[in-house]
Amino acid sequence: MKIYNIAIIGAGASGLMFASLLKRKSEVCLIDKNLEIGAKIKISGGGRCNITNQNIFASNYLGDRDFIRPILNDFKTKELLAFCEERAVFPKIDGKSVKGSYFCRSSNEVTSMFKKDIRGVEQLLGREVKDVTFSDNLFTIKTSQGIIQSKKVIFASGGLSFSNIGASNIAFKIAEQFGHKVETLSPALVGFTVQKDQFWFKNLSGLSIKARAKTEGKNLLGDILFTHKGCSGPLILNSSLYWKKGQILLDFLPNNGLEKLLVGKGKISTTIPLPKKFISEFLKSISLKDKNIDSLSKIELEKLQLIKNYPFSPAGNFGYSKAEVTKGGISTDEIDVKTMESKIQKNLYFLGESLNVTGELGGYNFHFAFASAKRCLKELRI
Repeated sequence: MKIYNIAIIGAGASGLMFASLLKRKSEVCLIDKNLEIGAKIKISGGGRCNITNQNIFASNYLGDRDFIRPILNDFKTKELLAFCEERAVFPKIDGKSVKGSYFCRSSNEVTSMFKKDIRGVEQLLGREVKDVTFSDNLFTIKTSQGIIQSKKVIFASGGLSFSNIGASNIAFKIAEQFGHKVETLSPALVGFTVQKDQFWFKNLSGLSIKARAKTEGKNLLGDILFTHKGCSGPLILNSSLYWKKGQILLDFLPNNGLEKLLVGKGKISTTIPLPKKFISEFLKSISLKDKNIDSLSKIELEKLQLIKNYPFSPAGNFGYSKAEVTKGGISTDEIDVKTMESKIQKNLYFLGESLNVTGELGGYNFHFAFASAKRCLKELRI
């Protein structure tokens, strides 16, 4: 049986970057459940791949910042952009959804870039990894199409989001088998379902407005999109990353003080600069009529203040099938930050989304995946 020097499990962002940067690609295999590489890359950013962000900081991530920071410092935005431009891919800033986000012309140009770069790496596609064991200084990888043996194993198989494109829990399963702690997994960068008090959100389905959210000490700004299930949009997706339980406070007028608006004799709906449909549903939800400003009682004015500080307790979320990423993962306490190698099992490495590191919306998760691959390869000196 052929023995590989390195087996990369997962042909997503971190796996492809690792394979791409390899100087010696012989005796290396890339294993993936899908028949084509980069399945998640292809659907990201609406098919345009939001590959990185202008401002990448450890504060944009949920996880141990002392672990995250040196990895990001080792592969900054300008270096990732230079990597792409050397391969005739030129990402551009498009901050319509999230400030500072770099998008490509299409996701296909990113996967095509990697396809060219990983020539020489043996691609074992359409093979689902079932188990990984270690003995006599060799890893034995059991797949749906037979056994593969390798001296080193790089897990780059991502998380549980987008199950329809082959998402798998294999990295977490194998990590636990080798004694690693896996922090609680849950969908993240995902929309929220609502409780009865917020059913009025559903009546606004399709409407998007700018708002601010406060949750778990985070103060987030962005667009909220109302849906038939509840709410989504960049602001809510980022809120889902940090929210644990209890209330999120929403400010539907993030750029205006309410007191300055509540002057004159005009009606609420014509005075407050928000879509009339939103104002109508909001007023119904707080049992307040659309009255002239100068006729509002003290109690009614206090009710209206909720537009700046609206308490919202999500009922749940849209689940892994709609989530951009998986929150939680392999504890970084048990990963060597210099090499991405397991501190428990020699020659076993974990990259990207499999780790307990999750970024905000806007290219942060792709960037960490790429940076973790660069960090690992740099220390392996291959």
